[in-house]
Amino acid sequence: MKNFTLKITTPNGPAFDGEAVQLSVRAIDGELAVMADHIPMVTALKNGECRVYLPNGDMKRAECGGGMLIVEKEAVQLLSSSFAFKK
Repeated sequence: MKNFTLKITTPNGPAFDGEAVQLSVRAIDGELAVMADHIPMVTALKNGECRVYLPNGDMKRAECGGGMLIVEKEAVQLLSSSFAFKK
């Protein structure tokens, strides 16, 4: 699978900055999965679980405190009031 650059930022600083193969989040109108070459878009996010799928096959779950998702041609930005990976 093709990778894309993912940056997750909170008011406390960066929560993630690296490569991913998929990002799954709760958008205001339902669950959304973003992969490389996704159409550019901007959407608001609800509070809920977020999943980051890494190039090595690992998946990280996190609690996302809502925010905005910005999908550009080769990069994705998630801006959230809070974001914490689960252990």
